[in-house]
Amino acid sequence: MANILIIDDEKSIRKTLSEILGYEGYKIDEAADGAEGFKMFQAKTYDAVLCDIKMPKMDGLEFLEKSKEINPDIPVIIISGHGNIDTAVEAVKKGAYDYISKPPDLNRLLITLRNAMDKTSLVKETRTLRKKVAKTQEMIGNSAPILKIKETIEKVAATDARVLVTGENGVGKELVARWLHQQSHRASGPIVEVNCAAIPGELIESELFGHEKGSFTSAVKQRIGKFEQANGGTLFLDEIGDMSHDAQAKVLRALQEGRITRVGGDKEIAVDVRVVAATNKDLLKEVEEKNFRLDLYHRLSVILIHVPSLNERRDDIPLLVDHFLDSVCKEYGIAKKTIEPAAMKALQEHNWTGNIRELRNVVERLVILSGKTIVPEDVEDYVIPARDKKKVNA
Repeated sequence: MANILIIDDEKSIRKTLSEILGYEGYKIDEAADGAEGFKMFQAKTYDAVLCDIKMPKMDGLEFLEKSKEINPDIPVIIISGHGNIDTAVEAVKKGAYDYISKPPDLNRLLITLRNAMDKTSLVKETRTLRKKVAKTQEMIGNSAPILKIKETIEKVAATDARVLVTGENGVGKELVARWLHQQSHRASGPIVEVNCAAIPGELIESELFGHEKGSFTSAVKQRIGKFEQANGGTLFLDEIGDMSHDAQAKVLRALQEGRITRVGGDKEIAVDVRVVAATNKDLLKEVEEKNFRLDLYHRLSVILIHVPSLNERRDDIPLLVDHFLDSVCKEYGIAKKTIEPAAMKALQEHNWTGNIRELRNVVERLVILSGKTIVPEDVEDYVIPARDKKKVNA
């Protein structure tokens, strides 16, 4: 049952709203002025607040500001008979979910309140999902290379230093970027990921910097780019080595000046982002071959983190397998499967060309195809390629 707080100095209004909302199944608390309502708001968690503007001791706009400082996620609906357009605009700017004039249209009020309830539920679900995601984004492993990466992240996370992450495909470079973001003071902001290799060269500028309506044939409306979307957070540029020269020049300017310009626009927009880039290429070699700008390389590589291949950290394979067994079995709603030591040894000796990504897929395959316990025969049947079996038999 949702808890609603009604704040209004008119007793008749409070009584009417309480009766209507109580009939709809809401649990209601009442306050006769903003100060009393604020004390109740501090003492109890509500799903939504209905608040008047003109009240003694503390008016509705002051209550709105103070409530947002304590819990910005709780929707506050302003209901007032003294307001005008300017008041409504000011209330919305200060964070009001909606503004309804007195006497309120009850149908509109109920619809607004239901929408507010939906918003509250989505906020709670999002927070829960973020916690789950944060747990799964921990870097698994105790090998020397992984411990060094963790130590480096602890040192640089609190700064805004740009980081370049290198390593083969599938080693978990994006995981390093996410973990770096989570440990930083920007953790409450967004982390926006861009796969530079997956975006055609002619579209990369629009993707990164956005565009204005009519700037090119298919620009039917304004688009906000990834730099703006990541404002206040982290921008992860994956496969940065595949970015075109023109885009490299504009990214360099954005990093130097902290400003971007949308395609087809002339207004400079300030952006506050921390850039983490990743590549599976040797960028210094790409510089020698005139494929990558040296000045951009130096801008991006303030901190260098190299993620080793799975073959270079075989001691971590038992931990990773156990982690993936747990997560995959939970996804399929089955009891966690066990793995025999000999089967684990076979996995450690396997040549992991696809790195962590391949290992995760292999564990899922073994969970689906094996019995309650994964045995060496399962690894031989479902993991080792036929060509490798022929080599061993030969």
